[in-house]
Amino acid sequence: MASSDRLKSDALMEQMKLHMSTDAGKKLVEKIGLVYQINIAPKKIGFNEKSFVVDLKKGEVKEGAYEDGKPDATFSFTDDDFIKVSSGKMNPQIAFMRGKMKIKGSISAAQKFTPDIFPKPSKM
Repeated sequence: MASSDRLKSDALMEQMKLHMSTDAGKKLVEKIGLVYQINIAPKKIGFNEKSFVVDLKKGEVKEGAYEDGKPDATFSFTDDDFIKVSSGKMNPQIAFMRGKMKIKGSISAAQKFTPDIFPKPSKM
């Protein structure tokens, strides 16, 4: 990807990697214990998607598709909608009903996917 193709979500996923090594991140692993694959498209779901794996079993976040079988749930978003959902500006259920978020996999796993799993942007 060219640098102009960088997603806003890239920065959030970098923060998430750091978040996993904190006590709060370790509590998420104990509480949730699921693997999510998140596909983020620059403009339209299904096109030029970039995948990230948020592994809340091992406490890792990495770029690329999940390779150890199937993730518990896979989500697809546009970059802007992912930022809205992860920051708590858009409710995940509403995003799903409006077609702003697509889900594959376990519905019970998907219901545990909330803005709470993402680190809050630090207030400057």
